[in-house]
Amino acid sequence: MAQLEDDLLTLICSTCNIPKPELAEFDMTQDLIGPDSQLGIDSLDAVELVVTLQKKYKVRIDSEETSRKVLDTLTSLTDFVKANQK
Repeated sequence: MAQLEDDLLTLICSTCNIPKPELAEFDMTQDLIGPDSQLGIDSLDAVELVVTLQKKYKVRIDSEETSRKVLDTLTSLTDFVKANQK
């Protein structure tokens, strides 16, 4: 699964126009979005990410509540994409 995690981290960074950290140095359990985000991602970035993820991975993120859970951490995002990718 490390490849998917790295691909998702690359996608997040390119979508949000931020430098990509090394996966080995990235805390996969820390918040992806909000004031505690390692990447400095805010709610506007989250909207862009949802659209990009839905297009690239053919997953459906229906509601605000679902997107909060999915985008909580890189681990939760990876698990969601893996379970729902078509």
